[in-house]
Amino acid sequence: MNATEPRRRWWPRSVRARAALAAASTAAVILVGIGWWVHRDVYREGTQIAEEQAQEHLWALVDQLNEGVVPVRRSAVPYEVVATGRRSAVAYGGGMGDLDPGTRHVLPAPSEARESGGWTIRPIRIPVRRDDNPRDRFDMAGRTYMVMSTDISADELSRDKAAALGVAADAQLRVYVVVLPHTAEAITKTTDGLLLRAGLVSLVLIAAVAYFAVRIALRPVEAIRVLTASVTASDPRERVTVPATGHEITALATTINTTLQRLDNAAAQQRRFVADAAHELRSPLTTLLASLEVALAYPERTDWPAAATTAARQTRRLQALAEDLLLLARLDTRTPVAGPETVDLTAVASRLTEQYPLTERPLTLTCDSTAPAHAHGNPDEYERLLRNLIDNAARHAAHRIQITVRNQDAWLVLTVHDDGPGVPTEDAERIFERFVRLDDARSRDHGGTGLGLAIARDLAHRHRGTLTLTPRTLGACFQLRLPRAPAPAEK
Repeated sequence: MNATEPRRRWWPRSVRARAALAAASTAAVILVGIGWWVHRDVYREGTQIAEEQAQEHLWALVDQLNEGVVPVRRSAVPYEVVATGRRSAVAYGGGMGDLDPGTRHVLPAPSEARESGGWTIRPIRIPVRRDDNPRDRFDMAGRTYMVMSTDISADELSRDKAAALGVAADAQLRVYVVVLPHTAEAITKTTDGLLLRAGLVSLVLIAAVAYFAVRIALRPVEAIRVLTASVTASDPRERVTVPATGHEITALATTINTTLQRLDNAAAQQRRFVADAAHELRSPLTTLLASLEVALAYPERTDWPAAATTAARQTRRLQALAEDLLLLARLDTRTPVAGPETVDLTAVASRLTEQYPLTERPLTLTCDSTAPAHAHGNPDEYERLLRNLIDNAARHAAHRIQITVRNQDAWLVLTVHDDGPGVPTEDAERIFERFVRLDDARSRDHGGTGLGLAIARDLAHRHRGTLTLTPRTLGACFQLRLPRAPAPAEK
């Protein structure tokens, strides 16, 4: 089983579903972050409001006590007023009555005097008593709350006011107001519920929008897929419709059309190549077969040495054509040069100049070079390239063929120049095509196979070089440019 098989069971294959899942996941992370920030901010604001309300109630209690008035028990905020020298609370309300502070005060009495007018806030744990009422509506017993407190000195009050409050004249009073978090928690809980519902709805909407948006965006891709699927080897002329929107789909359609055009051109070129190869093979085979059939039909009148010579010549031509076709097939595979050597093209050109046979007609073949010219590559392929250029020049030269080799900066330049009729400007690139002969009327026995220049250019490209026809007033001049390599001694 493939290692990715379990993951494929839950991971959607559709691009639309993947885009929707990715959008929903990203939105979920963002919404969770926003929700956490809102939760903390709402709770903080709610707690701050509760503290402000408790502080307002604290000062209201202080004002009433300064007037000698015992605060009423009905209050929205729990509070308790305790005093030194008194066991029960001076006043209480807002749910503190469930803890029975009338018998014994709940919060501690002041142990030391504080400056009047100041207030403090600190966490205080509400004690648990055996006789506590378990039906406490706030369930405050045993919990810790933030409690605000301030002190009032009885000696600052008149004797009548102190008596009305039920404290001694030298007593110290402390006013406690409990800051309840219930409101902040309730608001936060309500906000969390709203955020959760809104977040779920938002995720569904985001996923749906992403799904249908990608679906609409991929419609041109689906149309391209359908049209591309209809392209066959027998009919490669089908092309996809290029949208006029100018976005990435347009670039994709243009690229696919360009690729299909290249494939169509390659298929057409292959068909022409096969047809030309069959034609080239048929010509020597027909000549060979005809000469042999005539010799066998009239053996007594046949010049057998001449017939054998003709058969050998046609067989050599077939062999040369087969070798050229095999070499072209190998070059078309674009196989890189394995372990390239450093080759001195000056030495290769000089050797070919000395060994090249010029027996058919008088020609002068010279090599002009001033220094060694090194290049990376295969020496056999370089020799085949240069031999093909010399063969082509020998077929068209009138009297002279000159080879020059020069080093020009980072390049090595080799030229083969003949004094023949030259090549028309409009055919400067056509002559490098396969099976192309500009002189169709000449004898094919002497005109070559039409593959020499094509092989030479492919060999030049294989070695990261170029082979071009440079304009000359007399004859044809082929220029080979190759990256220059350092001499072995210079490495």
